[in-house]
Amino acid sequence: MHITVKLFATLRRGRFDREILDCPGSTKVLDIVTRLAIPEKQAAIIFINSRHGGLDTELHEGDTLALFPPVGGG
Repeated sequence: MHITVKLFATLRRGRFDREILDCPGSTKVLDIVTRLAIPEKQAAIIFINSRHGGLDTELHEGDTLALFPPVGGG
């Protein structure tokens, strides 16, 4: 299946902004994070098709996964 992955801020360093990945069925967000060598704690904000998701969320054909690092501020 094909998943569009969008990376934001520091997660883009040495990777990409947006890419379509070919993944086996039953792929979870954690599988993508691991595949991209992103430490789990760095994938702090996860959206799937513009809705909040988690590392254990299963992805489906045509999904768009957006990953953001932790956000600081004050």
